[in-house]
Amino acid sequence: MASIRHEIVIDASPEHIWEVLRDVGAVHERLLPGRVTDTRLEGDQRFLTFPGGHVVRELIVAIDDDSRRLAYSVVEGARPPLEHHHASFEVRPEGGEAGRLIWITDVLPHARAAEIRIRVARGASEMKQAIEAAGGSAGSRETSSAK
Repeated sequence: MASIRHEIVIDASPEHIWEVLRDVGAVHERLLPGRVTDTRLEGDQRFLTFPGGHVVRELIVAIDDDSRRLAYSVVEGARPPLEHHHASFEVRPEGGEAGRLIWITDVLPHARAAEIRIRVARGASEMKQAIEAAGGSAGSRETSSAK
């Protein structure tokens, strides 16, 4: 199984970053506006609609306010198709006024890791932009790795 870890520093408070991430029904408004056009919740499932109408169904596995951790799994509609997908976000303080977003994604088949790594990096940059635009900050430090 491929495990992709991507970290990015966001110039916003960890509390604000977490508030945006844990708002699982507002991805299209707060986290990935433009990339996601609609978000719908049904119990612990989230449906993300993308431009062109493609829908991805996710299972929200856990929202842990104490550790600022959100875990989810794509269960239908993954592009490229995957046998397994599980991911988590964690938010940690970074210096005085910033937060570090840690995004870990585990996927099968392993052969999809390179493409997923690129998508994760692009997604993290877009999330950073949206969060900072709402908080009025800019700047970037990020790292990515896959095993």
